[in-house]
Amino acid sequence: KRQSGLSEVKLWASAFGGEMKSISAKYSGSQLLQKKYKEFERAVRVEEIDGLRLVKRLAENMEEMFHKKAQAMKRLVEAAEEAHLQHDENPDLQYEYFNAVLINEVDEEGNSVELGGEFILQPNDHFNNLSVNLSLSVVQVPTNMYNKDSAIVNGVFWSEALNKVFVDNFEKDPSLIWQYFGSAKGFFRQYPGIKWKPDEHGVIAFDCRNRKWYIQAATSPKDVVILVDVSGSMKGLRLTIARQTVSSILDTLGDDDFFNIIAYNEELHYVEPCLNGTLVQADVTNKDHFREHLDKLFAQGIGMLDIALTEAFNLLSDFNETGRGSECSQAIMLVTDGAVDTYDTIFAKYNWPDRKVRIFPYLIGRESAFADNLKWMACANKGYFTQISTLADVQENVMEYLHVLSRPKVIDREHDTVWTEAYIDSTLEDGQGPVLMTTVAMPVFSTKNETRNRGILLGVVGTDVPVAELLKTIPKYKVDGTLYWFFFWNLHLSMFAHLHVTVQYGDGKKRRKPNYSSVDLSEVEWEDKDDTLRNAMVNRKTGTFSMEVKKSVDKGKRVLVLHNDYYYTDIKGTPFSLGVALSRGHGKFFFRGNVTVEEGSVTYCNTDEHPEHRYLSQIEAIKLYLGGHEPHLQCDKELIQEVLFDAVVTAPLEAYWTSLVLNKSENSDKGVEIAYLGTRTGLSRINLFVGPDELTNQDFLTAEDKEGVFNADHFPLWYKRAAEQVPGTFVYSLPFNTGSENKSVVLASTAIQLLDERKSPIAAAVGIQMKLDFFQKKFWTASRQCAALDGKCSISCDDENINCYLIDNNGFVLVAEDYSLTGKFFGEAEGAVMSKLLQMGSFKRVTLYDYQALCWVISESSDSGHSLLDYYRNVLFCFIFNVSIFRFLVEFNLYSWWYSDLTAKAQRMGRNMQVPCDTEYPAFVSERTIKENTGNIDCDGCFKSFVIQQIPSSNLFMVVVDNKCDCSMYEPITMDPIEIMYILHPAHNESLKCERLKMQKDRRRPDTCHPFHAEENSMECGGAASLSPSLVATLLCALVAFLPR
Repeated sequence: KRQSGLSEVKLWASAFGGEMKSISAKYSGSQLLQKKYKEFERAVRVEEIDGLRLVKRLAENMEEMFHKKAQAMKRLVEAAEEAHLQHDENPDLQYEYFNAVLINEVDEEGNSVELGGEFILQPNDHFNNLSVNLSLSVVQVPTNMYNKDSAIVNGVFWSEALNKVFVDNFEKDPSLIWQYFGSAKGFFRQYPGIKWKPDEHGVIAFDCRNRKWYIQAATSPKDVVILVDVSGSMKGLRLTIARQTVSSILDTLGDDDFFNIIAYNEELHYVEPCLNGTLVQADVTNKDHFREHLDKLFAQGIGMLDIALTEAFNLLSDFNETGRGSECSQAIMLVTDGAVDTYDTIFAKYNWPDRKVRIFPYLIGRESAFADNLKWMACANKGYFTQISTLADVQENVMEYLHVLSRPKVIDREHDTVWTEAYIDSTLEDGQGPVLMTTVAMPVFSTKNETRNRGILLGVVGTDVPVAELLKTIPKYKVDGTLYWFFFWNLHLSMFAHLHVTVQYGDGKKRRKPNYSSVDLSEVEWEDKDDTLRNAMVNRKTGTFSMEVKKSVDKGKRVLVLHNDYYYTDIKGTPFSLGVALSRGHGKFFFRGNVTVEEGSVTYCNTDEHPEHRYLSQIEAIKLYLGGHEPHLQCDKELIQEVLFDAVVTAPLEAYWTSLVLNKSENSDKGVEIAYLGTRTGLSRINLFVGPDELTNQDFLTAEDKEGVFNADHFPLWYKRAAEQVPGTFVYSLPFNTGSENKSVVLASTAIQLLDERKSPIAAAVGIQMKLDFFQKKFWTASRQCAALDGKCSISCDDENINCYLIDNNGFVLVAEDYSLTGKFFGEAEGAVMSKLLQMGSFKRVTLYDYQALCWVISESSDSGHSLLDYYRNVLFCFIFNVSIFRFLVEFNLYSWWYSDLTAKAQRMGRNMQVPCDTEYPAFVSERTIKENTGNIDCDGCFKSFVIQQIPSSNLFMVVVDNKCDCSMYEPITMDPIEIMYILHPAHNESLKCERLKMQKDRRRPDTCHPFHAEENSMECGGAASLSPSLVATLLCALVAFLPR
């Protein structure tokens, strides 16, 4: 019976496969197109791609683009330094400037508010239709700073000279987006001018001095040990301020820096015990990990600073000898409420006479009894002393150390150009979410002779470069959609563009990791277990590498197994390396068509380069280009040639599709809705067989379908999957973005090869969209055929004891009697059968890893967050009663600043939230060589039988299952991701977690280092801050702040 059942299923499969191939080939025009390309075979030259030559040429193109951005920044630096040189500081200067928050704001009487005024804003498509002013910049001042502070007003005044340079830069290079100057005083000048909007709490927390581009440009890499006093005298508010101080210090550390935090009383307490005796890289993950541990600090005992200093010096020395740190600047940050000695013997032993380790003491609290000792330590060790009396003092006082570390660079007049790793900018959302970009930045110095030995940093200039701008240099039309490229920062191995990076899927929607900046190459190309490719690129080598990779596609639900050849080289004048990956087989070949310009009408031109071209369509641009009337219009001549070739070859397809539409007898049930074509140059043609309003799914190939749309910068999934399929077969799939039942469609696509061999380059792919119910009816009709002469089938899908399924090569259900299973993974419906198919080898499981995943956790409330919030409520209460500083409160918008940060933090506590995590998840793929199979499953003595048969000329399988047995003891097989738990057994757990924290891959340091300078004036080493509200107010605050609630 099993044999007769197999023959029946084979008949069904053959009938269904034959009809679907006939329909798909007919309406897609695949055979006609294949014939047309064969006719042009003599006009085609097939070439193997020289991967090394390709990557070197791409690197040269990018080098040229990066150089233009760096030159624009150099012009800003020169203008800023000259403007400051000509400016004399005036403490009484009054100057009205355009404040980014206050522009176009009016008071109750309709008059412009102070620092506001009318500021013309117009939508601009180059800036994603944001309303901007291309003639002027605006100035943003952090909420916790006074808008009219003398230092800020003077800085804003002289930096007005940058407006002209901003405009000139944009005219010279219209691909520029934001240009800006971040002042060491805290203000941020941005071009083009745009209105900034506070969050729901009225706050703008942005401080340019905490941004990576500022920190990297302002200072050299550093190793830092933070010592925190947790003796008994630090209880209460002082410990709260100390925690905030340490957290602010962490904000100023970047990926080039290394750090550790040690709490001390009569004993030493590493904040993370497993990192005893070492430093870790100051990346986002490590800094957040340490912040969590700060809440666990409590004050008791006696502070033994001598023990702590000795440990810090030894730690810095030992770590430096390992060669794993920054190998540049070194510093000890001391957060304490006092020091009973100057500890000169310790400094003499470990730090003098070279003074390579700078000391930065932060005196916590209003008491000044120990200020002299701490200031002496700073001055004797080329550091800086500050006193922090309140939480409001923390930010500005912490920033002082950056100015000290920047002195050697300023004195050397080294305007190092720095490039940041990739990060997310939410201001330029492109319709698919925030934009991934990098920043080029350069420091700005005071060039006045009288300030030379003080090494005064004025600020940092920068501009953003979207990754999309880099993509424009990639000639994807040469590589059939099989090329992908990766581009990273050698210091931290930051991925800039890769098929796996930046996108997270949750509930079918795109997401990105919180605090996303970058991922390591080894977390994407994770098959490179020995980091061979990674380390070669870190060391800026040029070469090749090969390996088999598993490429996750279709929102992580499918997998393509490819054998990739990698080609890599460095980009001169930058810290970047570039790599490309080509799939072996057709991916290593491309062809050049030969037609004259007059024979075609389609091309691609860069309409973004000049403002007058930005409103041109591609058709309009090509007409101007071919007419020779627009010398500034930049078009890719080689791409024009290739697109024209495709346009000529594929033109007959339009007439063919039209004839099908006009023949009313064809497609009478309107089951086939769309035919589509995409060529390797990005040329696409679409034909509707039904009216637009009759389409079952109107999203496909439209602006709504970001992943299905086809252009020269994006090869959609249907094209890629068709290219990897056996030549002459169609790939059928149910798009996962088609949600409701009435939008369900099936896509069928096939690749058009140039030559009759596997290594032939892919010329194009064609396909159709058909209604799901049309597709399913064809399946059920085919399954009712019988081989028996008497017309009686040995098995039937209509039998209630038989379940029939149609699944694809990744195991997803396209047809089932239970309609709710459509689109589901087969293992969820038939776990026992899927298990057997895996055991028999008909399918194989591929384990994939996602090191950029998001996992749901229940956050716990933090007492420290509430205590901090309570303290601020009480301080605010005190301020309101202190009339003498009421104006201070209003001008600084202190209430909003307090409310936003802390209330938002408190609101996040105690609820579900997504956090970064690592996951593994399965994908499944059929074994191409196994066309049919049968099997039996023992379900407690009842044997469940099934037949699987491949549908000819497709990626589909028919599965017929006997459902008489109860096989519920077999669990369903799902594709749900599983979080990789580094915590198993508590002891083993901590060990694994610790090793993960310590793990440090090979990295390349910055090319320059400025740890100290012989001419540096080390006597510029700080002084005590002075805030003097009335005694009554101070006492009242102290009393109220600690009253029990």
